[in-house]
Amino acid sequence: MPSLKDLKNRINSVKSTRKITKAMQMVAAAKLRRAQEAAENARPYAQRMEAVVNGLAASVKGSDSAPLLLSGTGKDDVHLLVVMTAERGLCGGFNSSIVKLARQHAATLASKGKTVKIITVGKKGREQLKRDLGEHLVAHVDLSEVRRVGYQNAREITQDVLKRFDAGEFDVATIFYARFQSVIAQVPTAQQIIPAPVPEDAEATMLYDYEPTEEAILEDLLPRSVATQIFAALLENAASEQGARMSAMDSATRNAGDMIDRLTIEYNRSRQAAITKELIEIISGAEAL
Repeated sequence: MPSLKDLKNRINSVKSTRKITKAMQMVAAAKLRRAQEAAENARPYAQRMEAVVNGLAASVKGSDSAPLLLSGTGKDDVHLLVVMTAERGLCGGFNSSIVKLARQHAATLASKGKTVKIITVGKKGREQLKRDLGEHLVAHVDLSEVRRVGYQNAREITQDVLKRFDAGEFDVATIFYARFQSVIAQVPTAQQIIPAPVPEDAEATMLYDYEPTEEAILEDLLPRSVATQIFAALLENAASEQGARMSAMDSATRNAGDMIDRLTIEYNRSRQAAITKELIEIISGAEAL
């Protein structure tokens, strides 16, 4: 049975931990407001860009002059997975859920005889993936020094991906991230970005005559579309990370409070038992006299 001193030290230790988790929860809540606003503001632009690309793509679908980013290489033997996670932990299952989805996708591709290459964005995803998929890692993007994700970060990732595509290093690229829904709900998402997926029901834009041709416009628009999707995914991830951290720290704070209550009860019982024992010894000694 632990002594009173041990119990008191443990209570003080848990109280210190609760102060830290409470502070982290408040910081995450402050960061979440900005990150959520940025993610929500980016959604309409990304959706509109997708609609424009789909309309143009439907017009040139099946054309021999269609850009490679739309038509693809004609095969899907090599797949590039861009796995986006956080640089830091203490955010519940946020990182693990994204990595789990990427692992499942990689396993499915491997079972079909496909070659898998992985680019990690964020230290936590790389740490988990290198355990069993280390031989598939081809690059890593470190954002640990970035305080607030900007379009420049997305453009740098896009340039690396497009450079590898132009060099023939892969046929299909898919990004993995968590889409923000609420503080307690972040949805792990896999989204193909190369070649650009065109819905079967996409209708060609017939209201406009394009100068130059649709193919020429798509040549310029598709790389921007890839960058926009990656940027939107980074923003969604940033909001999801702060939401997950806020939720995790709130749970940790409440658990610390419950532990303090249990330890305090145990401390009081032990203290009462010690006092009772001393009283019994005093009374016994008095009766012996």
